[in-house]
Amino acid sequence: MISVRTRRRSTVLLLAAVALLPVAPIARAAPAPRPWQIGTPDQLLAPGVYEPTAAEDAVEPRDAVEPRDAVEPRDAVEPRDAVEPWDVVEGTHARVEYVPPEGAAARVACSKRAGPYQRAVERWLRLTVDGKQSAADCRAIRAFQQTRKIKPAIGFAGPVTWARMQLISAGKNPNAKKQCPVRAYRVACVDLDRQVTWVQKGTKVVFGPVSMRSGRAAHPTRKGWHTVYWRHRNHVSTLYNTPMPYVQFFDGGEAFHAVYATIHTTIGSMGCVNLTLGDARTLWGVLKKGDRVYVWGHRPGT
Repeated sequence: MISVRTRRRSTVLLLAAVALLPVAPIARAAPAPRPWQIGTPDQLLAPGVYEPTAAEDAVEPRDAVEPRDAVEPRDAVEPRDAVEPWDVVEGTHARVEYVPPEGAAARVACSKRAGPYQRAVERWLRLTVDGKQSAADCRAIRAFQQTRKIKPAIGFAGPVTWARMQLISAGKNPNAKKQCPVRAYRVACVDLDRQVTWVQKGTKVVFGPVSMRSGRAAHPTRKGWHTVYWRHRNHVSTLYNTPMPYVQFFDGGEAFHAVYATIHTTIGSMGCVNLTLGDARTLWGVLKKGDRVYVWGHRPGT
């Protein structure tokens, strides 16, 4: 018969042995990336001449289907004009590049880092396409930025520089490759490859082209034919309480609408086609309920 003292001693020894066993580390979820995060965890992008802002990415519902028979209130208030730090350079959200923090803080003359659009920018400038930043690359990118008034002009291949190149390529004939179907009626063309959008009637471009931001990898903007079915000038998302000025829904929760922050980011939207406030306001006056939308391509980086 085992005594109580013996049982207690055995229990103590067992607990001590367990305490000495190696303990597997507790798995922790990776922190969510910041809106301007690219590449490695220590490579973050920030507005080149301003502090980052957490309001960068206006989130809209992915599949919040708005009532198709809804009528816009007669007393709908016009969306407010956004006055943000980046508005000071030639219009809303225009040409303040997103660069590594040291490029913004120290105001370096020439960035030694390869940007998120390095290869695409090298290809556009007809440089050696290797995805690596060289002194020659920096000089060429910086010259383009200075010509196009992109600040800071430090030769970093960021989203604003890439977007400006795509807009220049689109030019006055964005449908030169005939990727958007030509119809006798209005068609809103959404080019995911170049991140530009325009409206054409027949072969005539009646709006744009303008830069845009489409859906990110997890929430891509759905391709194919769609129809504008509901519009609201001063809409607010019922799911996220987020402003969606000049919204024009064309497929479930996906829509054209303005954002009050920049559209030039390395990540995309939650599926909507984001526009600057001025462009969304102009598009509002061009499209009508029942107009067709055609989406094709693939957002770079997704």
